[in-house]
Amino acid sequence: MRKIIHIDMDAFYASVEQRDNPSYKGKPVIVGNSPEERGVVCAASYEARKFGVHSAMPSATAKRLCPQGIFVRPRFPAYEEASGGIHAVFREYTEAIEPLSLDEAFLDVTENKKNIPFASKIASEIRALIYERIKLTASAGVSYNKFLAKTASDINKPNGQFVIRPEEAAEFLKKLPVAGFYGVGKATEKILHANNIRTGADILPLSKAELERILGRFGGTLYEMSRGIDDRPVVTHWERKQFGREITFPSDIESLDELTSALMSIASDITGYLKESSKQAKTITLKVKYADFTQITRAASLKQRTDEFTAIFKTAKTLLEEKTKAGRVKIRLLGIAASNFNDTEKGETKTPPQQLNLEL
Repeated sequence: MRKIIHIDMDAFYASVEQRDNPSYKGKPVIVGNSPEERGVVCAASYEARKFGVHSAMPSATAKRLCPQGIFVRPRFPAYEEASGGIHAVFREYTEAIEPLSLDEAFLDVTENKKNIPFASKIASEIRALIYERIKLTASAGVSYNKFLAKTASDINKPNGQFVIRPEEAAEFLKKLPVAGFYGVGKATEKILHANNIRTGADILPLSKAELERILGRFGGTLYEMSRGIDDRPVVTHWERKQFGREITFPSDIESLDELTSALMSIASDITGYLKESSKQAKTITLKVKYADFTQITRAASLKQRTDEFTAIFKTAKTLLEEKTKAGRVKIRLLGIAASNFNDTEKGETKTPPQQLNLEL
């Protein structure tokens, strides 16, 4: 049985800004364009979230909800540097690391470099080292598979951890609201509620075929999750032929500005992975799922391989604007994948850095 840890940094972008500017401590920090400009929120500190501010929200709306909010433009190089330090801590315990973004990763510590028998102890040590060295707080979830570890990491946020042991999983999942199951967004939750399915306990009496009739292919995944089944291994970066990151929105989005903001965040995560794993990508693929669940992918090949944020973001943004119905049709999921890698040590010329205009 595996021992899996999911580490998720707390309000990462905003926390980096609070760390680097002590006058922001304890204040509502909103990372994104100022409310006077056309733009959206990239991230919000916990102090700002108390006022209802969240990512992908128009900056003008955030200002109305939180008039005292401090608006700060994103500094992606600072976030990438912090992420590098965090991953260095991970590697002191294991090489079995699956980065999901700059601020989030799965770790398999079934066998670990320090021969510590308890994954919960490793999670505590990692969180303490991150705070000691990077001056940022992290939350952790610990369990025997990835789904449960990720679910657990949200329970004691911020700056906490939660363990779901094998013998505890069944009871935990029975009480879990359907929105707590990975992949269940607002639209799926609405469908489940319409079928009188509100918790894990309501899923258990249903067969896989019944759930697939209600939800399509995802019904089979939900059937297994409700029973604590998730056999996916932690996929280490050197095994990947591509790296993807996607966001399922709490509610369907039509605004091109909001979609562009989400795309910026996803591109930053892709960039962080490429730099962390010393890779460059030549192919950028955009994934879009519309409100009616129709899914499309659109890809573009760069002239040169790159690990630069600007090139990746601009390529994805062009695909979004020119090859999809974004801005005209509501979208429920947005993602980017980078592929066709080479390693930077091979010396292939990469796309030179570009200055990004953050005016959206």
